[in-house]
Amino acid sequence: MTQQAAALQTYNNELVKCIEDLRSRREELNRQIKLEEEEKDRLQHDIRVLSEKLSRVDKSLQQRLATRATYDRTIAETEAAYTKILESSQSLLSVLKQEAGNLSKATEPLWKEY
Repeated sequence: MTQQAAALQTYNNELVKCIEDLRSRREELNRQIKLEEEEKDRLQHDIRVLSEKLSRVDKSLQQRLATRATYDRTIAETEAAYTKILESSQSLLSVLKQEAGNLSKATEPLWKEY
């Protein structure tokens, strides 16, 4: 019976040791879980902050792109109008030179007679 009691005591000690080992492993796992949950919360917070920032930057970018398109359109319209002014000025100068030449020819005989 002493051998059985000794064997039972050995089994009991091993069982207690195994249970303590399992509890220790569980506590380590709980510590890791807590760390990962904290990391997850931090990452989710960072994602929210970055998403809000992305939204603001995207809105600003869209406004700037629209403004740039307005600049492009205004520049193109102004350049086209300026080109027309230059062409009109060139035509006007050509007509004026021609008329001045015609007026000079019309007045030449009058000067030669006197």
